[in-house]
Amino acid sequence: MKTLSQTWFAEGFIDFELKKYTLLAYLQEVNKNFGENKLYPQLADIIFHYHNIVKFRENKKFLQEQFPKRLTGIQLENLQLLYEQMIEDDELMEELETIIQYAAGEMKGTIRNGSEIYEFVEQKIQIEPVGLVPLDNKEGYFFLGQGTSRSTLVYHYRLSIFEKHDEQYRAIKTTFVTEWQRSIANTYENMKFSLIKEKKDLPNPAVYTIETPLSFPVEETLLPIAKRCLVRYIS
Repeated sequence: MKTLSQTWFAEGFIDFELKKYTLLAYLQEVNKNFGENKLYPQLADIIFHYHNIVKFRENKKFLQEQFPKRLTGIQLENLQLLYEQMIEDDELMEELETIIQYAAGEMKGTIRNGSEIYEFVEQKIQIEPVGLVPLDNKEGYFFLGQGTSRSTLVYHYRLSIFEKHDEQYRAIKTTFVTEWQRSIANTYENMKFSLIKEKKDLPNPAVYTIETPLSFPVEETLLPIAKRCLVRYIS
């Protein structure tokens, strides 16, 4: 995957045409993956870069703190190094503003495309519990199925809570367990019974089915969105 550094827009030779070429090459690959319904890690990556340049546009100090400083002299009285900031509000900064304004617009359009795919997949996902769900549902399993395929991917999940900026968030960690084939003789209920029989560490797990009538790339799209949907469903 073609990536951009955090300060790609201000590294090396700062020239609008050069940075435009760099950006468009990156967006071309992102859009190519979106065209194949592959959202991750591309969607998260471009959202990060968009917020990064918006943050710079709102606060020029963001870039000034990251730019290297040039030694300009030594104050003999206290041996303190004097530095001169390489970035000032001059022609260089104006070129950066032009680059950022263009990049923000292009990225926003690509993010919109990815978000539309995300919302479409999300709307197609259905979650149902398998049997009775215990009071403690922070750990368990989910069965992931899509399209007309009888293939069922089995994952173990564990929910955790972390704090950020004085707010609490739920995170989910998943581990692939196995792949089973659904049939009249091997229903979701039978799969749950098999898990309980084989995995003695979870004698009474919460188990859910996550299904969609359409088919999407599992690792790049379906699984990441399914995990987020499950967190919201459980919460």
